[in-house]
Amino acid sequence: MSRTLLTGLRLPDRPGPVAIETEAGRVTWTGEPEQARDRSGARVEDLDGVLLTSPFVDAHVHATASGLLLDGLDLTPCATAEEVLAAVAAAAGAAPASAVVWGHGWEEDRWSGAPPTRAELDRAAAGRAVYLSRIDVHSALVSTALVDRAPGAVRAAGWSPTGPLSADAHHHVRRAALAALDPAQRRSAQRAFLDHAAAHGVAEVHECAGPEISGRADLADLLGSGHGVHVVGYWGEAVDSPEAAAALRAGTGAHGLAGDLFVDGSLGSRTAALHTPYRDAPGCTGNRYVEPETLAAHLTACTRAGIQAGFHVIGEAAVEDAVAALEEAARRTSPAAVRAVRHRLEHLEMVDAGQAARLAALGAVASVQPLFDALWGGPDGMYTARLGAERARGMNPFRALDEAGVVLAFGSDSPVTPPDPWAAVRAATAHRTPSSSVDEATALAAHTAGGRHAAGGSGTPVPVTGGPASFALWDGTECLRTVREGRVLHRTGGGPEE
Repeated sequence: MSRTLLTGLRLPDRPGPVAIETEAGRVTWTGEPEQARDRSGARVEDLDGVLLTSPFVDAHVHATASGLLLDGLDLTPCATAEEVLAAVAAAAGAAPASAVVWGHGWEEDRWSGAPPTRAELDRAAAGRAVYLSRIDVHSALVSTALVDRAPGAVRAAGWSPTGPLSADAHHHVRRAALAALDPAQRRSAQRAFLDHAAAHGVAEVHECAGPEISGRADLADLLGSGHGVHVVGYWGEAVDSPEAAAALRAGTGAHGLAGDLFVDGSLGSRTAALHTPYRDAPGCTGNRYVEPETLAAHLTACTRAGIQAGFHVIGEAAVEDAVAALEEAARRTSPAAVRAVRHRLEHLEMVDAGQAARLAALGAVASVQPLFDALWGGPDGMYTARLGAERARGMNPFRALDEAGVVLAFGSDSPVTPPDPWAAVRAATAHRTPSSSVDEATALAAHTAGGRHAAGGSGTPVPVTGGPASFALWDGTECLRTVREGRVLHRTGGGPEE
């Protein structure tokens, strides 16, 4: 493979131009443009003023659901229940009778009325099976035809005969909707999402799979896709021994037993676990899905097996359970052993300064989503509606976590928010609570090196001599090229190439 010399580039942290030389998937030289004249024999590309960064890492995704949304039923623009029903009727009319109409993104907080009833959805879908996940994917509107495919839902927690399903009832119908996809549909959706991620400068994604999210076949297809975007798979299922941990990781092909192992739910669906009730639902404190001893046993087993573990935690009560479980695992093993495997906490939205310090002491990684604050933060946002202004101001405290020494790894939780790294960087630097914002260098590091750290690796926000030829080139926030270890995953105006 010939040497390539890219000149006229600029880096995020310096004003002057730089040049970078690559060969055989590695960076062989970096330096000043005037020094590049001595690099004879290389193929030269002059990219005057183009920004060079490491490729982004999206530390929390759901690839199949995200891919289905790319050409599916996007309900995020809908402002009323009537608009949702009209969109379902149009999609159902164009779909085969046996197919599940799959949609995502409705958010009743933006409407003046209630979500559609099941009877209204049945009429709009003309009897077809329909699965419509809420924006947070912790509840869903479903038709009777889909409930018929998931009879366990009617006996599960979170069941409603007329309205959205949450908790275990939602898990039943989601599994039924995913089971209706044939392997070709699933793989097509996954590839579409990975292509989309690469077009946004993302060269690594962390898939948060599990028995309640997607399934083993879904994860196996994704890990075996052969796509140039690197997929780090996580499987969210608890174990109680090192032997069980090793067997489950081997059986799923996962990197770790972490990701969406749900300690609680979400604030939007009022299933995140709180110490005191929701402001807009008196008496409701959300759901705890895993007992504290199960959390500690899982972390202990994975630590002893040298396997990364972790959980989905959002509400204040769930965060305290997870932090206490990490400390208990450290007592049963050792703090050094816990630190060595870099256990992860996904979302970690309601964490205080004391908890942040305890997490930092045990080397835990905060896998967080800045666009959550952009969507739901501020005095007029969903957090304030659910929690009240005082509690809402403490949401997503990125600066406090960073200052405590917790490694931040930014992601999208796609399809909850889009895989748009620069939008996430902007959201982190313009936090709706200014005291929780971070500067651009910290945000960029969290979406590049932080993501690689979260999966057990290392790296920097920009490519370095001797490192892999992995980078992204930018004109503003438009991705011109995404390269991973010398392989071009995306090029503006053309498809992936070697």
